Parts: sequence; C-alpha cells; structure tokens
Amino acid sequence: MKAQLNNYRKSPRKVRLVADMVRGKTVDEADRLLTFAIKDAAIPMRKLLSSALANAKSKGESTDNLVVKEVRVDGGVVLKRIRARARGSAFRIKKRTSHIFLSLGEGGKPSKTSEKVSPKKENKEDSKSLASSDKN
Repeated sequence: MKAQLNNYRKSPRKVRLVADMVRGKTVDEADRLLTFAIKDAAIPMRKLLSSALANAKSKGESTDNLVVKEVRVDGGVVLKRIRARARGSAFRIKKRTSHIFLSLGEGGKPSKTSEKVSPKKENKEDSKSLASSDKN
C-alpha cells in the first residue's frame, strides 16, 4: 500500500536520514525505530507509516508480514525569503520542502546470508606470473 506526504516543511536532506533508517524494515520494527528517533522528521514519517498501514487494512490485505518496500524523498516547493545585509544589500534564503512517498509490500525480513558474498582469493603464483609477464 502507498501513502504520500507533500510539502513537508523540512529539507529533503534531513528527511532522507530518517527514510534510510526505515527502508527495508518490517512495519513493527520501523514503527519502533521512528518512535524513539531523535530527528524531527520521524514524527510525520511515523504518521505516514500508520496511514499506509490503514490503507492496507481498508483494502482487506493482511498486515502481518508487511515490509517498508520503498521510501522516496523528493524536493518540493522552495520558498524564497530575503535576509537584509549591510549597505542595503540582501541575501536570498531558500526554505526547502519535501515530498515523502512510502510504499509497503509483502514479504518477510530479507535474509542476511544471501547478501554476504565472500571475496575472491587470488593465487600467489598467478599474481607472480602476471608481474613477470608485465616486465617482459
């Protein structure tokens, strides 16, 4: 299920820090993380997560094994303000906003063993033969 929040008055750079915390987590784990997160963007992100969960319930889907499938944070409208400076000049201040898109999908927690790949070990003899062929 999907949920979207537009024109949230926090810069996308700051909101992406919170989005990276919950991406790929189960709904229960993401809710727990957002409850105790120190960042200000965690509050609307938690509301967005509960909205997506409510959307799933209203569609009649099972909410047991839902995972945060996608979290996308895009830049929204930029409010331009002016700060007065010396000698009558002015500087522009950009007050950025964010569009947050959250999508839930079916599936359990991804296994850690499938992600790990062992590094390939080189043979010492192969590296010596390559080095000697380069000298010739």
